[in-house]
Amino acid sequence: MISQFFVLSQRGDNIVFRDYRGEVQKGSAEIFFRKVKFWKEDGEEEAPPVFNVDGVNYFHVKVVGLLFVATTRANVSPSLVLELLQRIARVIKDYLGVLNEDSLRKNFVLVYELLDEVIDFGYVQTTSTELLKSYVFNEPLVVDAARLQPMSPAAIFMQGTKRMPGTAVTKSVVANEPGGRKREEIFVDIIEKISVTFSSSGYILTSEIDGTIQMKSYLSGNPEIKLALNEDLSIGRGDYRSSFGSGAVILDDCNFHESVRLDNFDLDRTLTLVPPDGEFPVMNYRMTQEFKPPFRINTLIEEAGALKAEVILKVSAEFPSSVTANTIIVQMPLPKYTTRVNFELEPGALGQTTDFKEANRRLEWALKKIVGGSEHTLRAKLTFSQELHGNITKEAGPVSMTFTIPMYNASRLQVKYLQIAKKSSTYNPYRWVRYVTQANSYVARI
Repeated sequence: MISQFFVLSQRGDNIVFRDYRGEVQKGSAEIFFRKVKFWKEDGEEEAPPVFNVDGVNYFHVKVVGLLFVATTRANVSPSLVLELLQRIARVIKDYLGVLNEDSLRKNFVLVYELLDEVIDFGYVQTTSTELLKSYVFNEPLVVDAARLQPMSPAAIFMQGTKRMPGTAVTKSVVANEPGGRKREEIFVDIIEKISVTFSSSGYILTSEIDGTIQMKSYLSGNPEIKLALNEDLSIGRGDYRSSFGSGAVILDDCNFHESVRLDNFDLDRTLTLVPPDGEFPVMNYRMTQEFKPPFRINTLIEEAGALKAEVILKVSAEFPSSVTANTIIVQMPLPKYTTRVNFELEPGALGQTTDFKEANRRLEWALKKIVGGSEHTLRAKLTFSQELHGNITKEAGPVSMTFTIPMYNASRLQVKYLQIAKKSSTYNPYRWVRYVTQANSYVARI
């Protein structure tokens, strides 16, 4: 059970606050935000998702820049509360279409109504969008998707006013289209988070993909859906049915949503399901089979005289030129005696920014976009306050990278077709499938 639930903006403003049991003091939101903002314990820069202050347990998750927080004095399971916070965020997003500060403030009546149905006296009742539709009848005030931040996940696939296969995240499951019609469509997202560690010589030491197939349905009448994956898909290292082919996709393990039927999965790799309302994961999977990493990072650091050194960072995009990565950030910790850094970008560099974070001695290089097959180089001249003792490469690095690559997936897992049971000969709903690859932990040692 939880005592309080609240949502804070990045500035610490209280957007939503609900006290279910009256056991925790009223100023808990301010106490929480001050603790998180100025966290300095255990040598960490960021507060952990769970911590205790004066006998009160605080649990929080960050979703699109908003802090979803729960408090309790009871000894509850942290993983249960963190999962609850993620599900509350998902339910609110399902109803509002866009999850941001503006949409929460405009729809506060609907949000409080949802919270009263999800949690009763601190105890969870349901987090199913499908079930909540039977109790919550308010329609949301839809926020214009064009007002989204230009690099938010929902905006990645927005081009002017044209609807593209990523805008399911900006559409409510309960609101109708203008004119009262409901547009028949279904969205499928294959989202992969990749973790790669490169050795100092560029060899791959570890590689892993955590993927999920997300679905969001706006089909009336809940028709049955068939989703077909690669026929040469193998699950588990012991499954040799198709691993002889060089292009075979081998997943280490996977799990499916409760609505998925696997009657024909072993035969032809098709999933059958009747999708519930709202966004839900059809399938989660993990893969450690070798795959081609989207980026190569080359780093050279050498001394350039007394109290000086030079760093050369080169990022190579190893995916097709038809694909463009965006919101790329490269970071590298520098020796602790670094006092000044002078940056030199390649000639004609556009949409690139550099920064030296003095507080934690870190170099940061941000690129707005990288087209497949291209290379980008950064030179940084370091100045030290005193001489370094020992090898300079031991005191710097490793280089880490974050990025998002739309319409690209490293695992080669594909949705071959999406078949919807026909209600009539004229019934032909829109089907959207997109692929997104993001960095989870992308690190190159020096």
